[in-house]
Amino acid sequence: MSLTVNQGDVALDQSAAADRRPLQSAVKTKRRITWKRKLLIGAAVLLGLVVVAMTTTQLAIRHDRLPLFDTARSRSVPVDIYLRRDKEMAALAGMTQLPVAIVNHGNTVGSSEYSFICNMLAARGFLVASIQHDLPTDPPISMKGYPYVGRLPAYERGAANIEFVLGELKTREPNADYSRLLLVGHSNGGDISVFYAAAHPDTVAKVVTLDNLRVPLEFVRSRLLSFRSLGGDFKPDVGVVPGEADRDKDGIDVVMTGAPHTELNDRGPEALKEKINKALSEFLDKEKPGPKRPPVTTQYAPGAPY
Repeated sequence: MSLTVNQGDVALDQSAAADRRPLQSAVKTKRRITWKRKLLIGAAVLLGLVVVAMTTTQLAIRHDRLPLFDTARSRSVPVDIYLRRDKEMAALAGMTQLPVAIVNHGNTVGSSEYSFICNMLAARGFLVASIQHDLPTDPPISMKGYPYVGRLPAYERGAANIEFVLGELKTREPNADYSRLLLVGHSNGGDISVFYAAAHPDTVAKVVTLDNLRVPLEFVRSRLLSFRSLGGDFKPDVGVVPGEADRDKDGIDVVMTGAPHTELNDRGPEALKEKINKALSEFLDKEKPGPKRPPVTTQYAPGAPY
């Protein structure tokens, strides 16, 4: 048997193979480019996820409801705590001190209904305690009488609640600055804030009220910002909000919200809450000294008549 090889066929096969080599090389090059592109895209996505995870972890805010009980007064004092986890860890490590904010709710509004303010303050690094002052067993808030339409006992109770909560926090969160408090309060809670600040000028650095109606703002010797509502059925008593000239002289900042009194909490629209938080942030960013108002006389201290 003999094997015959056609040289022309061999040459043709070799030529075809040579023609395929550039095509195969191009296909391999394209595959490598596609694979590298996929790797780059995957790496970018992974990096993005890592950044998001780190940001989320950094700004993660812990919200706990503490069922505190004051045995000295046989009274329940529930508190909503808001705290950024990374700031808490830094404080525990002794790297920083947490600024402290006390939030006081309005009548018929719960302590948990100011989360838009509490979360913003916590995001700024504050240890925030929103105190539940009113209990179902408490009598209805007074609407007439003297002083403060008969609400002095409610303000004294609120001041006692603040003192009790501060004592508890000093044990639970010792790495916080309790010498320069920020007090925030809505309506009746704003009056409690002003009432407490008047009696504690050395430990209250800033006060923010959301349409308080009874206790005069001029009692506060620290820096003060007051948000005011449309009024209507919720008009401040005479002398509570100073005139414009006295505000400038006493360093009291007033923001007219154009909103109903009852919406200065979580129940209000998002645009209003954003406006409040923006003005509050700007107020906190201004590190100017407090006003040089004359000392408040003892008649305004807790327990004394007004």
